[in-house]
Order: sequence, then C-alpha cells, then structure tokens
Amino acid sequence: MSEDLLRTGDLPEEEISRAENRWVLVVCAITVLIVVTFTVSIAFFRDAPPSSLESISSDEIHRSGEFVESNLGTAMQLDGSAVVRLVLQQFSFSPSVIKVPVNTPVTIRAVSADVVHGFLVIGTNVNAMVVPGYITTVRVQFSHPGEYTVPCHEFCGIGHQDMWAKLIVGSKADFPVDPTGKQRF
Repeated sequence: MSEDLLRTGDLPEEEISRAENRWVLVVCAITVLIVVTFTVSIAFFRDAPPSSLESISSDEIHRSGEFVESNLGTAMQLDGSAVVRLVLQQFSFSPSVIKVPVNTPVTIRAVSADVVHGFLVIGTNVNAMVVPGYITTVRVQFSHPGEYTVPCHEFCGIGHQDMWAKLIVGSKADFPVDPTGKQRF
C-alpha cells in the first residue's frame, strides 16, 4: 500500500470488503460456538446446574423423606462413613451445630426450604451453593479436629448476616456406628 492511500484514508473497496467479511465470519463462528455449548449443556444436564442433579420438592422437605427433622444431623453408616443432612432456610441452619468424626469420609447433603443459600466451612475447601428444588451434595474428609464456622455466603435476605452454623470435628470414638441408622449427632 502506498503512503498516499494511507494519508488520504482511501483504501480500495475490495480490501475493506475482505476485512469486513473476515470479521463477519469470526463473529458467526463465535455465535455458533455459544449456541452449541448451550445446546449440549441443556441436553446433558437437563437444564440444571451440573452440581444439582438431584431434585426435591421444597414443599415436602419437612413433611417426608430424608430431610424430615428426625433425620437431620450426622448419621454414621455401616461402612464407617458419615452422612450429614441439613436444611437451610431464612435465616438458619437446621441443625445449627454439626458434629462429624475426624479422618472419616463425610457426605454433606443440604437443601434449601426457600431461597438460594451458601454453605462455606471457613478454613477448608468446602464451599457450595444450596438452590431451592435441588439437593446439594458435598463429599469431604476433615483431617484435623476442631471447630469451624459455617456462614451462609449467598445473600438470602435482611437477616442474612445472622445465618451461621458451627461444625465440630471430633474423635471417631465419639461416633459409634448404629446398625439401625437412628443414632444422630
């Protein structure tokens, strides 16, 4: 290209058309990629977040099933692992004190009775969003005994700042396995 063309701003029309066509192709390719990504996501995850594959009716949480009040808390399993069931609702955790054994596989199953809540165990890598209509499952093993603070980290309303729980990691001897599965901690 000569300096005269650059100075006057007169580029050949063919060159401008080629540049515009390249950009049109780039934009179309990006658009197709986004549409394909959404389509695949909807097909594989049934239009739900990948971490929330198990659904539950929020109306039935307290009435029947695994999240009735008598099932909440920590239950030791026959294989030596522990399952913690929690219900989060404005502005409380049920139960508000969670006890689990140290060096034991723990499965935390949480549901929301009303709005989106967060479940964060400060000082660990446990961090989950609890969405109404879905069961949030987190698998973890705590290697150090102690007490951990568990705040709701998703704004859930005017009393959000008061929504806290406590997680106590204790000795395995304090958590005997009950074959009936009725023992709760």
